[in-house]
Amino acid sequence: MTQKLLILLFFLGSFFVRSQGLVWSTNLTDAIAISNEQRKPLLIFFTASNAPEKIQTEIFNTPDFLNWSNKNVVLVKLDLSDTSASQSVREQNVSLKNAFGIDELPQACFATAAMRTGKTNFNSLGKIGYNSSGVKAWIAESNLILNPEE
Repeated sequence: MTQKLLILLFFLGSFFVRSQGLVWSTNLTDAIAISNEQRKPLLIFFTASNAPEKIQTEIFNTPDFLNWSNKNVVLVKLDLSDTSASQSVREQNVSLKNAFGIDELPQACFATAAMRTGKTNFNSLGKIGYNSSGVKAWIAESNLILNPEE
């Protein structure tokens, strides 16, 4: 009985460690540099403190999403309710939300970005919200956005 309990704890522990391995950037400038260096698009997650958490708990906090995101995107989290952010960062985040047509929170947008002469130019690839069909369906839909010709 003790051995079975230890094995169960080991598997549960490894699951939680893997699902918490996500690294979300909150600095858009740094994320753009990483995105361009790694030649991966940005996944910009727009959220707020009062937004439903299903997308985070059922999609982002899974090993499938962790593995997929590590291979395919640079993660950026923009919390529109973050009062500790400077006024200019809050204004930037709201401007991006409006520019990408984010009409409900939480929602994610895929984009590429280039910086030229101090100005950032974004190319929106598409946006995606919560998918109640689970992480595999969410990833499949995201892959269609990222690779529309396949």
